[in-house]
Amino acid sequence: MSSEIESLSTSYLFGGNAPYVEELYEAYLDNPGSVPDNWREYFDQLQHAPATDGQESTRDQAHAPIVESFAQRAKANAFVQRAAEPDLSVATKQVSVQSLIAAYRSLGSRWADLDPLKRQERPPIPELDPAFYGLTEADLDQTYSATNTYFTTASTMTLRDILKALRDTYCRSIGAEFTHISDPAAKRWIQERLETTLGAPAYSAEEKRHILQQLTESEGLERFLHTKYVGQKRFSLEGGESFIASMDEVVNHAGENGVQEIVVGMAHRGRLNLLVNIMGKMPGDLFAEFEGKHAEGLTDGDVKYHNGFSSDLSTRGGPVHLSLAFNPSHLEIVNPVVEGSARARQERRGDAEGKQVLPVLVHGDAAFAGQGVVMETLNLAQTRGYGTGGTLHIVINNQIGFTTSDPRDSRSTLYCTDVVKMIEAPVFHVNGDDPEAVVFVTKLALDYRLQFRHDVVVDIVCFRKLGHNEQDTPSLTQPLMYKRIGHHPGTRKLYADKLTTQGVLAEGEADQLVKDYRQLMEDGQRTIEPVLTDYKSKYAIDWSPFLGAKWTDQADTAVPLAELKRIGERITTVPEGFTVHPLVAKLLNDRRTMAKGEMNLDWGMGEHLAFATLVSSGYAIRITGQDSGRGTFTHRHAVLHDQNRERWNDGTYIPLQNVSEGQAPFTVIDSVLSEEAVLGFEYGYSSAEPNTLTIWEGQFGDFVNGAQVVIDQFISSGEAKWGRQSGLTLMLPHGYEGQGPEHSSGRIERFLQLCADNNMQVVQPTSASQIFHVLRRQMIRPFRKPLVLFTPKSLLRNKDAGSPLTDLAGGSFRPVIGEVDEAIDASKVKRVLACSGKVYYDLVNARRERGADNVAIVRVEQLYPFAHKSFETELRKYPKATEVIWVQDEPQNQGAWFYVQHHVYENMVEGQKLGYAGRAASASPAVGYLAKHQEQQKALIETAFAPKFKVMLTK
Repeated sequence: MSSEIESLSTSYLFGGNAPYVEELYEAYLDNPGSVPDNWREYFDQLQHAPATDGQESTRDQAHAPIVESFAQRAKANAFVQRAAEPDLSVATKQVSVQSLIAAYRSLGSRWADLDPLKRQERPPIPELDPAFYGLTEADLDQTYSATNTYFTTASTMTLRDILKALRDTYCRSIGAEFTHISDPAAKRWIQERLETTLGAPAYSAEEKRHILQQLTESEGLERFLHTKYVGQKRFSLEGGESFIASMDEVVNHAGENGVQEIVVGMAHRGRLNLLVNIMGKMPGDLFAEFEGKHAEGLTDGDVKYHNGFSSDLSTRGGPVHLSLAFNPSHLEIVNPVVEGSARARQERRGDAEGKQVLPVLVHGDAAFAGQGVVMETLNLAQTRGYGTGGTLHIVINNQIGFTTSDPRDSRSTLYCTDVVKMIEAPVFHVNGDDPEAVVFVTKLALDYRLQFRHDVVVDIVCFRKLGHNEQDTPSLTQPLMYKRIGHHPGTRKLYADKLTTQGVLAEGEADQLVKDYRQLMEDGQRTIEPVLTDYKSKYAIDWSPFLGAKWTDQADTAVPLAELKRIGERITTVPEGFTVHPLVAKLLNDRRTMAKGEMNLDWGMGEHLAFATLVSSGYAIRITGQDSGRGTFTHRHAVLHDQNRERWNDGTYIPLQNVSEGQAPFTVIDSVLSEEAVLGFEYGYSSAEPNTLTIWEGQFGDFVNGAQVVIDQFISSGEAKWGRQSGLTLMLPHGYEGQGPEHSSGRIERFLQLCADNNMQVVQPTSASQIFHVLRRQMIRPFRKPLVLFTPKSLLRNKDAGSPLTDLAGGSFRPVIGEVDEAIDASKVKRVLACSGKVYYDLVNARRERGADNVAIVRVEQLYPFAHKSFETELRKYPKATEVIWVQDEPQNQGAWFYVQHHVYENMVEGQKLGYAGRAASASPAVGYLAKHQEQQKALIETAFAPKFKVMLTK
C-alpha cells in the first residue's frame, strides 16, 4: 500500500490536476464511503497527521462549506469589524484650545492694558473667554498640545498655563496686531518673538537705569523750558516721554545692525526734545531761538519747532548719521519728503535693500488717521520706483486730536493706525507708562523692518499733559480727560518708583538724576555724549558749489554736432529681435533722420537728446509721473515694449540707459496715481541729491494742484525758511486747445504769485532747442533752484516748433526770444505783441494772414526770474512802437498777466501804452464747450491785431 501511496504522491494527480484530488478529499470528508477504497485508505492516513493546532485527534473539516459560509458572510458585510464609537471630546477640546490661541493672537490687543489714563473699560470680547468654546474650569488643568506656540519647548501645556501665557503676551502693556499679514513666515516670526518672552522684556539693572535716564532727560527739558520761557509755544512732550527712550533704542539698535544713516520726519510734538536729547543740539542754541535770535543767511527763517537738524552720533554699533527733516505745520506732508531723501541716500550708497539707510516717520494719532498723504505715502512703500526697504513708523498717540474731545469725531476706524493695514504692516500698540515695553517693541519693530524690508508701526499710547500748545487751555473741551491727567504722577516718577522698589536705585538716586540734568540745562551744555563733531562720511553731499551761484551765471549747454549724431543713433537703435509697435518704429525712424540733421527736431527728440547728452556726461536723471515712460501725449517713448514678448514683466528696452559706456543712470518711473506724495518724494530726493536731474511730470498741468501743499511749503519757500536748496524740475503740460477746464491750465499764475527772492525758475519754452538747452542748463550750471517747466501739448507735433540740429550744437537757452521773421522791418513796427507759450504760433499765423508787417512779436520764455535786460533790448529795437500788448490764452485773472504787467511796464519807454489781449476774467480755468473756446480764441487774436485797443497803462 505504501508503494501505491508513494506512487500517487508523485503522480500526475499532484500537479495540474490538484483540483481533482481536492474534490475527492472534500467528498471523503463529507462521506468516506463515497470515494474509491484506495483513496479512502490514503485519506484515512492523513487524518492521523498533526492538525494545525498540533493535536492528532482534531479531524480535518470540509473546505467547501467553510468557503461558502465565508462568501455568504462577505456578501452581508459580516467581516467588517464594528469598531466602538470613538470618544471625540478630547479632539474637540484640542480644537477649542487652538481657536482660543488664535483669538488671542488676533483680538488680544483689544484687551491689552494700553491707556495710561485708564479711561475706558475693556470691551466685551467673548472669543477671549474659554467658555465661548465650551471649555470649563475642569479643563484648566488638562494637558493639551502646545506645538503651534512658542511659550514652551515642551510639546504640551495645561490649559491654565496656556491661558496665562496668552494673556501675559497679548493683553498686558503690548497689543500686537499682525494676523492681517498674508505672509505666514512674517506672522510666525512675530509670534515667536512675542511668545518666547511672554511680551515681557528682561532688562539688566544697567539697562533699566539707562531707560530712566532717557525719561529724566525728556521730562527735564520740558519742565526747564516751561519755567524759563513761560507761555512760549514748544509743543511739549510731557505725557509722552517714552518716545525719547524709543528713539534712543532706534538709533543704537539700528547702529548695531549696520544702519549708517537715519532720516527722521516728524511734526511738532516732542521735536525740540528729540533735537536736544537724541540728536545732541546744544541747549544753549535752542534757548537762543526762544529768545528771538535767528540763523544768519536765511531771508525768512522759521519757527524753532519746524527746523531740521543733523548730527553724527556714536552708537552701540558705530557712527550713525541722524538727519531730522525740516517740516511745516502741515504735519504728515513731510512723510514722502523723508522717503525721497532716504531713497536718494540709498542709491548713492548702492544700498538697494535699504540696509544702510533707515527712514523713520513720527506721527500724531489724529494726523496719521486723518491726513490723506499718509495713505498716498504708504502706497509707495512696495513699488519699484519709491520703495525704501521699509519704514519704521512711531505714533505719539496723545488720544486727542487738537481739541477733539469725543472719539466719535476723531476717525472712523478702531485704531488711528488702521490705515497701515492696506500694506499689511504689523502694528505694536504699547502703553507709554511702561517704558520697558516701549523699548522692547521698538527693538522688535526695527528687527522686523530689517528682516522683512517692510513698514512697521509702534503706537505709543500716552497723553498730552498740556494743551495743543502752551497757550491753550485743554480743560475747556476735555474736562474729564484733564482731571485724570492732573492726577497722573508722570511716567518718569512711576518708573523711578518701580526701580527703587526693585532695588535697582537707591533712595533719592532718582531725584539726583533730575537735579543733575537741570544743572546741564542751566549751563546750556550738550546732553548727548559723544556727538561726533569731526566725523565725515564719504557719502555726505557737498552743497557748497551751489550756494553762491546766480541764475544769470552762464552755462555752455551746446554739444558738438558729431556727438549729437552719435548719440542720436544710439537712442534710436533697438536690440536685434526686439519688435516695436509700428507707430513707434516710425517715430524711431523719424528721430534717426532728425539725428542726421536731415529733418528738424521735434519736442520729443529735443528732450531725448538733452537726457542722452546729460547721462553721457555723468549726470544722472530720474523722471517720474503718471505714464512718464510713454508720455501722456505719446511724445516721449523712453521705454520701448517688445510686441512679441511672452512675459508681462519682461520685454522692455530703454535706449537712454544704453547711450555710452560708463554713463550715469537714467531712471524713468510710471508713478502710482498720486500727485501729493509723489511730488513730495521727488522734492525729498532732489534735496538730498543735487547731482541728479530730478523731474516730476504732471499728466496734465492742472493735476499739480493736488500737490499744492508741497509747492507752497517746500518747493517755493524751503530755501527762504530753512536754507534748503533743491534742483527739482516740474514738467506741467499747459496750453489752450479746447480740452476743457481741467486739461488746459497748469496754473501759471499760482507759481508766479509764489515767486520772490529768486527762489525758483518758471519757464515756458516754445521750441525743441529751448527744451534741450534749459534741461541741460539745469544741471551744467552750478545753480540749484526748482525749475517749473510749462510744457506744451499741441506743440509736441507742431512743425513750427521744431528746431534744426545745429541749434543744439550752438547757442544756449534764451529767456526772451525777439522777432525772428527777417521780413519785419523794425523801423516800421508800431505795435509789439509780448506773449509766452503756444499763443505765439497763433499770433504768427494771424499776422501772416493779415499781412500785418508793422507788428513785432516777442516771446517771454522765462517768466521768472524776469530777464529785464533781454526784454528791454528787444523793445528798444522798435523806436516807433507806441503800443505794447500782452497776449495770453488764459483768462485775464489767470495766466501771467497780473504778474508780468509791471515787468513789461518797467521796460517801456516814455509815451508807450500797455494793453491786454486775452480771455475775459473767469472763475474757471477754461470753458468746456469747444465752440465757445474757438470763439474766445478768435476774439483774443482779433483784439491783439485790432486797430485800437483798451489802454491799461501809459508810461
